[in-house]
Amino acid sequence: MTLLPDIKSKIEKITESKIFTQTPVSGGCISDSFIIETSSGGKFFLKANTTLPKDTFGKEANGLNELIKAGTIRIPKVISFDESYILLEQINTGRKKNNFSEEFGRRLAKMHLYSSNEFGFYENNYIGSTIQINIPAENEKTNWTEFYFNKRILFQFHLAEKNGYSTTELHSGIKNLESKIEDILSGSEEKPSLIHGDLWGGNYLVDENGMPCLIDPAVYYGHREAELGMTKLFGGFDRAFYEAYNETCTLKNGYEYRENIYKLYHVLNHLNLFGRGYYSQAVSLLNYYR
Repeated sequence: MTLLPDIKSKIEKITESKIFTQTPVSGGCISDSFIIETSSGGKFFLKANTTLPKDTFGKEANGLNELIKAGTIRIPKVISFDESYILLEQINTGRKKNNFSEEFGRRLAKMHLYSSNEFGFYENNYIGSTIQINIPAENEKTNWTEFYFNKRILFQFHLAEKNGYSTTELHSGIKNLESKIEDILSGSEEKPSLIHGDLWGGNYLVDENGMPCLIDPAVYYGHREAELGMTKLFGGFDRAFYEAYNETCTLKNGYEYRENIYKLYHVLNHLNLFGRGYYSQAVSLLNYYR
């Protein structure tokens, strides 16, 4: 894996120095990643891809900059981007401090206190490589149930139909959910919170100070329970994290019952991205609300 000459030239122009080393980094499943060191002593993180939609890296940059506004959790600074790359502050990784989980939970809770008057975001972005529809219809701006069902669940279901993954069983589950979602989410109403949008164990780093740093967001203003539901899917968060979160910003009664509806969005997205291996899990989450 090597850096394309055109991108290398752009980086050298932006940093006003020659690239001294370019070290490939593993872990990304969509783009090529490098740690770049320049002749002037600069060190940066670079993601490059010439096959993605042209707005991909701009959307990522906007999401990172939105998270920075909350000022609660470390976010890599955006240095530069265009349609083929994004250049970020390099976060040197370290070991978790003894209170890492508690600190992470508290800081995430405080980030969720950064709010908006409307659900959604000023632009659509991406969840993985799937487009995420964030611009709300008029009736969805202040109605989380409408926004979540239409822009998250129903959008992914229609995509599953298009991809050939829909069945009578899946369709029945979605129709049942549509009839019950008002009751399922009743009592959980809150102001829109700034959320990372794709928070799992692979989308945070431990920085050189032993503290959390968020990466690869799918930002929008939504219900904070949707964020926490995602954290339960693939591990990476322990009991101390959730206890510290709840002590800082208490969750409303019934959160455990609502948790599966928020997992569903991401499982449907994985069904659309990676195939039928996620079908049974999607159906199981839907059947939970039968």
